Amino acid sequence: MAVMDSKSEFDLTQILNGVSFVTPSPLGIHQQILGKLFFQLQLHLQKENLGKIFISPLDVILEKDVNVVQPDLIYIKNENLSIFHPNGHIKGVPDLLVEIISPGSISRDSVEKFAIYEKYGVSEYWIVFPEQKVIEVFVLKEGKYSLICSTENTNGIISSSAFPNWNLHLDLLFL
Repeated sequence: MAVMDSKSEFDLTQILNGVSFVTPSPLGIHQQILGKLFFQLQLHLQKENLGKIFISPLDVILEKDVNVVQPDLIYIKNENLSIFHPNGHIKGVPDLLVEIISPGSISRDSVEKFAIYEKYGVSEYWIVFPEQKVIEVFVLKEGKYSLICSTENTNGIISSSAFPNWNLHLDLLFL
């Protein structure tokens, strides 16, 4: 039986503003929501051929040794796919990033990473709050994030400028 080298194959270390830390593995509810979101987006992307979607753990190197993050979900439009290195990481700014809040990550995801993604110019940022069954969608306008959608019920619908002709029914994520 082969043993995986955990340092090179599966590393949950991130760097925010030059400070490295290791995140704990996500909880089951986090993974269920991530899987459902990936599935819904992947169906649309296969049909429309707009770009590629990736899930964590995958390093997004915004600035080497300063800001290296592992968002839960990463979307890159076809015209920007040169930032994806198939045998490595993503080096550059993706078009959309999603963070699913876990216990202990609310400040990191909604304050620290929010500011970092805004600074580097990530066009769209979603924050998913599983306990509240809420998704907040932020779009970059003139260098600052603007909240364009926040819903607090599972019957709501989210749309995204990153995915034309697509809507997400929240009850598909939070059942």
